[in-house]
Amino acid sequence: MVTFDTIRANKSGILGSFSVVRWNLQIVAAAGLVLALGLGAAGCKGLSSLSVGSSSGTGGNGPSVPGGAVTATGGALTVLAEPQAGLSRVYALISGARSSVDLTMYELKDPTAEADLIADAHRGVDVRVILDKHLEGERNQATYSYLRDHHVHVAWAPAGVTYHQKTLTVDGKTSVVMTLNMVTSDYAGTRDFAVIDTSHADIAAIVATFNADFSGRGTSFTPPDGADLVWSPTNSQSTLLSVINGARHTLAIENEEMDDPTITSALVSAAHRGVDVKVIMTRESSWAAAFRELVKAGAHVSTYADSSDVIYIHAKAIVADSGLSGQRVFVGSENFSAASLRHNRELGIVTTQRAVVAAVSAVLASDFAGATPQAA
Repeated sequence: MVTFDTIRANKSGILGSFSVVRWNLQIVAAAGLVLALGLGAAGCKGLSSLSVGSSSGTGGNGPSVPGGAVTATGGALTVLAEPQAGLSRVYALISGARSSVDLTMYELKDPTAEADLIADAHRGVDVRVILDKHLEGERNQATYSYLRDHHVHVAWAPAGVTYHQKTLTVDGKTSVVMTLNMVTSDYAGTRDFAVIDTSHADIAAIVATFNADFSGRGTSFTPPDGADLVWSPTNSQSTLLSVINGARHTLAIENEEMDDPTITSALVSAAHRGVDVKVIMTRESSWAAAFRELVKAGAHVSTYADSSDVIYIHAKAIVADSGLSGQRVFVGSENFSAASLRHNRELGIVTTQRAVVAAVSAVLASDFAGATPQAA
């Protein structure tokens, strides 16, 4: 099976060569909206911080990127919106490791991260890396060899299973659950999220699962749920359906794929019961039938062209009832496909933390405003 991550990776040399400057008035308007959300939320109990970006995170070099929240912290979770936030906090975690670094990554082609991992290993940190081999073995081979040759403990994920998970854990205390692959050429033009997690229950579950995967026992191991973890192939489909089916007023969705009829049907049902459903994706003919079904049901589908001029929607996020009672947000590596939800190794987080919900919601609202509505 070829994933859209794989197809897109084959375009990365082309995408990385473009430099486009575009000032979009929607960025200014969306940033003002996010600032208002942040100021309004600042007095709410449990909101730690909300940082707002008002322009493209590419510094004028790369695709047009809508505005939106850059970071937000609620409880044990901090969400980073990419590309605006950048990877500096992730790099700092790696280079600041004292005892251990565990990284499970579908695709790794980031010279900065690789150098930091090697530097850690050279100063005595126990660095372990799991790379997908099932679909990305060829693309990961050079990185695998490079890390191995520089004393990093690197292993291929268990054979026959796609390891689409993107998770970093440092010193057994902090994990970063990501929607993004660590591929430098993708960063500037891709919408993604990363969630920094310091929950003890989550970290323990992530470390236990990594240990099983690294030793080759992952396919027979059931990952613990932790406080708010969403794993494939165990609980991801049921959890995502619970978020969608539980929405009473609004749903905002970003995903790279719309290829699971169960998820599509749940979104159709939500629209039929009066939920304001908004779907933001990169345009792809494979999803045309699902888009038509959603629009016919009353959902609002808006898309970006698959072009180096505009942002590529790689994020996997669901926001339900933002700002209202029962609000929830999901962020993770899971695509809306049978393979991703029922067969792959994937990891995400679902939470009710208001700062995190508000931040992701604002980014999706900005992305929706900049996309082109799908005709019925």
